[in-house]
Amino acid sequence: MSEMQHLITPALIFSGVALVSLVCQLGAWRLRLPAILFLLLAGILLGPVAGLLSPDDFLGELLFPLVSLCVALILFEGSLTLKFEQLKETGTVVRRLVTLGALVTWGVISVACHWLIGLDPGLSALFGALVVVTGPTVIVPMLRTLRATQRISRVLRWEGILIDPIGALLAVLVYEWIAAQSAGDSGLLAGSLIFFKVVCYGTVAGVAGGALMATAMRRRWIPEYLEVLASLTLVLVTFTLANELAHESGLLAVTVMGIWLANARGVDIEEILVFKEHLSVLLISGLFILLAARLDLDALLALGLPALALLLVIQFVARPLAVWISSLGSELNWRERALIAWIGPRGIVAAAVSALFALRLEQAGYEDAALVSALTFAVIIGTVVFQSATARTVARLLGVTEPERRGVLMIGANAVARALGEVLQKLEVPLLVVDTHWESISQARMKGLRTLRGNPLSAQVDSILDLTGLGTLLTMTPERERNALLNQHFRRDFAAHRIYTVRNERSGASERLQISSRHEGAPLGPEGLTFSKLSSLVSQGARFKATTLTEDFGFSQWQQEAGKGRIALLALTPERRVRVFSPAQPFEPAADWTLIYLETEPESAARRNAEKGEKTEKGDSGEAQASE
Repeated sequence: MSEMQHLITPALIFSGVALVSLVCQLGAWRLRLPAILFLLLAGILLGPVAGLLSPDDFLGELLFPLVSLCVALILFEGSLTLKFEQLKETGTVVRRLVTLGALVTWGVISVACHWLIGLDPGLSALFGALVVVTGPTVIVPMLRTLRATQRISRVLRWEGILIDPIGALLAVLVYEWIAAQSAGDSGLLAGSLIFFKVVCYGTVAGVAGGALMATAMRRRWIPEYLEVLASLTLVLVTFTLANELAHESGLLAVTVMGIWLANARGVDIEEILVFKEHLSVLLISGLFILLAARLDLDALLALGLPALALLLVIQFVARPLAVWISSLGSELNWRERALIAWIGPRGIVAAAVSALFALRLEQAGYEDAALVSALTFAVIIGTVVFQSATARTVARLLGVTEPERRGVLMIGANAVARALGEVLQKLEVPLLVVDTHWESISQARMKGLRTLRGNPLSAQVDSILDLTGLGTLLTMTPERERNALLNQHFRRDFAAHRIYTVRNERSGASERLQISSRHEGAPLGPEGLTFSKLSSLVSQGARFKATTLTEDFGFSQWQQEAGKGRIALLALTPERRVRVFSPAQPFEPAADWTLIYLETEPESAARRNAEKGEKTEKGDSGEAQASE
């Protein structure tokens, strides 16, 4: 084996880890499972099982600083998502879960770890703090497969987003306490003073770093194209300086810095978040393979039944107790509480921070420190595998799966989309409008539409995008390539025959430069209807309207009367299912269906209505119309 290791060059190892990371991410995307599961399993197979990867031999003295800096960046990226205003918007249950529920989970797991595994109280408390964190990277893929009701999805999603920085901060504080105790010469008092020093220096350094970055962005000291580089540099500098001022205060500093920057007024951190998302995927993918390759499987397997018992306590005692206490007096019924209690997979922050703390505690002389990391990884794998395999069945048995997906996800909040969205909302069709432009989103909100501002292709928006009850996708942007990319992205969430796009004018470029139509969704509306034509008609006064067909006034009669002045776009069945008019999927509405159409000739329409009113007095059937 040693001869083979000599043949494996550092370049080969780096490229191999990158290739395995990509394969794991693709596998997770295809199977709709958390990527962390595949990354950890790959690391275990390459490291302890096959012996092909030994991070300690490969990186040597660089392993510890590399892991430290990567974890600092991961914690900073996670803390950028914690906005205090979100705590007010998420509801009482979520606030309790990330505060009181986190403390209950920490206490129960810490005591169980001490009794069952035999770790000393300090390491047991650290392990309990590490496995409090769930995280959106493990929750979101599970929710997409689960299809639980909207209330359940909202609670689990927001808990995963908010618990990341809060749980990380708890784990860092517990670790600082352990480090302070081990460094104290006169017992509890000295340890408390060191802990107080670490917390103070870490907090001050984090606030200073966050305030400096926020001020620089607010006053335009840094050009926009350098903001990402400046933030990355400042994170690394803050982390290093904090550690120099007070040993082990760096992680606390970058966490506080991220929270400060996220809540700074007049600062747009969207570009920083987008970059950090890509950076985090790169760091996490490679880092977790290396960390999993260091696991001591023999020590973990030697625990046997106690480790299994600890996992059962986490699944069936700690989580249900925390959910029950957090949901007292809420509107959640017992079935919804039961499913929320069943789902609590551990995620990225737990794995990354546990590996780093294990390294540091091993250097500090804690012999059982490696067990903390091994147990954390075992909990991650156990909870993800068990809950992914059983959650769908449990939700079905409890009867808390989402209703039929009758709503619409509309990408684009331009004038055309807003006008169509108003009619859909008046017909009580569930609707979510997503766009990147603040002005367009603001106008949509003023019309009372449910909106989300952000790039649907970003990991951050992807983690908070609630698709509960939405079964039809309408991409309505003026950019043909963007529509095609969005349609491809959402094929994992929507059936191919439920994805529609508004046509865009083809550019004058050659066919070799044109995007293939197979990457686009089914066209919206009749032949020849493009986004530019729709936009022009709406700007000239055309209005979206709705009318209900009857036995006496069916679709063929409506078409004859409509002529060229009305363009049918959507229809609602009597069961309130959305159907889209498209040349690719022809259908004919029947009685009691509701047509949604664009009235392009208001004056002639008024004249026709007057004529129809005269005929109605003579006994002719008329049309029931509901305009916006």
